[in-house]
Amino acid sequence: MTRDAALVAQLKKDYTRADITPAQRAMLDYAAKLTRTPWEMTAADVQALREHGFSDRAILDINQIVGYFAFVNRLADGLGVQLEDYWDE
Repeated sequence: MTRDAALVAQLKKDYTRADITPAQRAMLDYAAKLTRTPWEMTAADVQALREHGFSDRAILDINQIVGYFAFVNRLADGLGVQLEDYWDE
């Protein structure tokens, strides 16, 4: 969506080193934690997003998108589905 190939490459390699805003970094930190260690999520994680200007609606959207991707990936992995690699196009 950004059409910025360099940014996409940075994000794919290590989002923590990408040239993004503090709010974008907070969003990606939240998404990474929710993906990797969802049992460690606390109200402080939501509060951190609020402190970066995210509304409760935006936080819910972020949460639901991360959860949906996790759900779909686990379904595909569990069924052995091979997905097309269209992200590098």
